[in-house]
Amino acid sequence: MTAALVFAGGMLGAPVRYLIDRAVTARFAAGLPWGTATVNIVGSALLGGLIGASTGSALSAFVAVGFCGALTTFSTFGYETVRLVTEGAYAYALGNVVISVAASLAAVYAAATLTQWLCA
Repeated sequence: MTAALVFAGGMLGAPVRYLIDRAVTARFAAGLPWGTATVNIVGSALLGGLIGASTGSALSAFVAVGFCGALTTFSTFGYETVRLVTEGAYAYALGNVVISVAASLAAVYAAATLTQWLCA
């Protein structure tokens, strides 16, 4: 049953990732890969919210492993950062790393803290 929930969450997370990436990329100027940063930050916040709520339920398998696993993408983050470096856009590459990592960590922490407070 858990594997089916992970599978179903992944089936939803992957297209949501694609749609968010396309929408953000179309709205913002090139330079930084804002679409990938957005899905990683949003996914981090969702996962943080689940951590704060301390749910070990089937919902966690569906949302945390399935949906967030398919929504977020470390491999694309890595590829886009290396691409920026190979194009000589060192400031953008550094900015991508700093913004993506710092914002994703802040999102996890903030969401976990908020849901712990709300569920207490």
